[in-house]
Amino acid sequence: MWYRLGQFILKFRLQLLILLFILTACMAYFASRVQMSYEFTRAIPTDNVKYQDYQAFLKKFGSDGSTVVLGINSPDFFKVPVFTAAQELHSGLKQIKGVLGIMDAPEAIQLVKDTADGTERLVPARIFPAKAISQAALDSGRAIFENMRFYEGILYNPKEHSYLFALTLNKDTANSKSRTRLMNDIMKEVHAFEGKTGLTMHVSGLPYIRTTVANKIQKELQWFLFGSLFLSAVTLLLFFRTVSAMLMSLTVVIMGVIWSVGTMVLIGYKITLLTSLIPPLIVVIGVPNCIYFLNKYHTSYKDTGDKQKALVTMVGRMGIVTLFCNIAAAIGMGVFSLTKSDILKEFGVIAGLNIMLLFVISLIFIPTVLSYLQPPQPKHMRYLENKMLERLLIRIEKWTFEHSKWVYIVTAIVTIVSVAGIFRLKSEGFIVDDLPQQDVVYRDLRWFESSFGGVMPLEIVVDTKKRKGLTRNLRPMEKIDSFSQYIASRPETAKPLSLVEGIKFLRQSVYDGDSTYFAIPTDFDAITVMSYLKGNGSKDSGTRNSAFVKLLSSFKDSLDQTARISVNMKDIGSRKLPGLLADFRKEADKTFDTANYKVTFTGSSVTFLEGSAFIINGLRESILWAFGLIALCMLYLFRSFRILLCSLIPNLIPLVVTAGVMGWTGIALKPSTVLVFSVALGIAIDVTIRFLINYKQELPHYNNSVKPTLVQTIHHTGVSIIYTSLVLIAGFIIFCISEFGGTNALGWLTSLTLITGTLTNLILLPVLIWLLRKR
Repeated sequence: MWYRLGQFILKFRLQLLILLFILTACMAYFASRVQMSYEFTRAIPTDNVKYQDYQAFLKKFGSDGSTVVLGINSPDFFKVPVFTAAQELHSGLKQIKGVLGIMDAPEAIQLVKDTADGTERLVPARIFPAKAISQAALDSGRAIFENMRFYEGILYNPKEHSYLFALTLNKDTANSKSRTRLMNDIMKEVHAFEGKTGLTMHVSGLPYIRTTVANKIQKELQWFLFGSLFLSAVTLLLFFRTVSAMLMSLTVVIMGVIWSVGTMVLIGYKITLLTSLIPPLIVVIGVPNCIYFLNKYHTSYKDTGDKQKALVTMVGRMGIVTLFCNIAAAIGMGVFSLTKSDILKEFGVIAGLNIMLLFVISLIFIPTVLSYLQPPQPKHMRYLENKMLERLLIRIEKWTFEHSKWVYIVTAIVTIVSVAGIFRLKSEGFIVDDLPQQDVVYRDLRWFESSFGGVMPLEIVVDTKKRKGLTRNLRPMEKIDSFSQYIASRPETAKPLSLVEGIKFLRQSVYDGDSTYFAIPTDFDAITVMSYLKGNGSKDSGTRNSAFVKLLSSFKDSLDQTARISVNMKDIGSRKLPGLLADFRKEADKTFDTANYKVTFTGSSVTFLEGSAFIINGLRESILWAFGLIALCMLYLFRSFRILLCSLIPNLIPLVVTAGVMGWTGIALKPSTVLVFSVALGIAIDVTIRFLINYKQELPHYNNSVKPTLVQTIHHTGVSIIYTSLVLIAGFIIFCISEFGGTNALGWLTSLTLITGTLTNLILLPVLIWLLRKR
């Protein structure tokens, strides 16, 4: 069949080549219309309880995680030059499209009594003058500001002289392609402030972190795409000593990249941080296809001296090898489509589909182009007689038949040490996990954690289960205040912000700003204080339309039934967060009786935890699926359980070694590192398929005698296996220069797995075949 297919391709080579170019041009058109995805909650399936809780919260209260915070540390903040620059910063930020509101010291307000029309009411008043401020007025305003306990821990930290600007962003803008423009506009104002004052301003918040990290990773991946192409080109040129072979191989992978992006658009997907890895992976996976075909072409031409026969033999012998190699790689990545996570599904579908399309491109393009080129010269085939590799292959042959016990002993020792390392392996992820500690984003986040308790949003929803249940009496307020004080006492969290804090601020204003009255109203003054909030009588006019009351209304629903407690917390990681939430749940159950209250924990921090756990569990399942499906393919291909066992062991050990190295070196299991195992498995098993198919094809030529067949297979396939592995390792090793932990791990962990897989397939696999041969 494959020989007839080779003849068919050569017979209709021009028509097939033109059709391939036309289809590639169409794919290039669709690829030019690809869009980026800016959604961050798609790792969780829609039927997940945590996802549904988060969506219910968003529907009731709007959004969380849409705040960018700016912070400075200066004892001179309330000096005229610095404070004037801070006011100008506020004015500049306010003009930026996408910034909905700003909370900071320069625009801080107090509520003062007004009896101008004969009725008492509270009206908002600026603490600091808007302009032409004097030092005396600034000192007076500072005394009032620091007396308002509502702002302490929210807008300033008196112990460290730290001050915060909280910017609320438009959610649609922050989750669209305009987010980069928005962050650039904010940073422009920040840099202007730094230039005027000489102070360093720290910037953080989920929108800023996500935008900055995503832009850096995307920029890196573009460079890695070109870098992998360059390294592949250099490697191919060194191997084959011909520009035509290099250009032909690069054309194959470039077409594969175009098709991969084009299929995203055709299916209706957008580029995510995960699917943006596919083009560099296509390059790395596509080059071995070219090496397999070219190696067989050169070997056949060297034996026959007939270009036409060599091309037919190339397709006939290597077509099935390359097909099953691509099937294995497609399974390794395509199994992600079996998970419930949308972001993993998209990666699995696009990667699996395009690896198979890459095989079709290689099968059509390489034979047709070679048929138009001149036959290879002796210098182009010199790599087949590499003396150093030949000596290495002779040594492998001796290990197989003369020192097999040592192969078993070394393999057993390495496996035992690796298994011990697996027991040290931890599963943990952080929101800024992949950032190096010297990165400014990481350092700024740590500054906010030490000065203000963190910036990661945690939302707690308290449902009284009754209409007007929040304001009917003081009991719910007292419970929320007690629970909030417990949260504030924890080192992992900052001072919570809730309706209760606003009511305490309101009570202090009723008593002319006396800070001793910053507390929950008592039975004695509850009616008076709450009347300002509810708007009874003439007191309504002063507060109903104020920004303060609008702020309070964002912490309760319109029925006065449900309250929201917003907490900023440190990025404590996915291992510690469940324990913290369990402590909060335990305290909540003690504070709020479950018969009358329902307390829900949600927000971006909770969905991040759930998403990380879901991705890790999904990837674990994917590895099992990949092993099972690849085993079925191997069983179908070789129809032998002995060969199946021989094929799986050399590919299981590299995964065990990689997991063990992660355990011993302290690298945690997280979405960016678990991905390595399925990707590496799908690629590493190519070597096994290449070796075993050649063994199966050569066995009849040696009267089914195992030893001479193994010798021939080691020498015949060893060169191409080593060259292919070097190309794969070079393609992945470029990721090691990344400053992001996930990309860096993908590079060196996959390279480690491939190196180990090459050794086990060249050394252990022949030993196992010799051990399990039929007597």
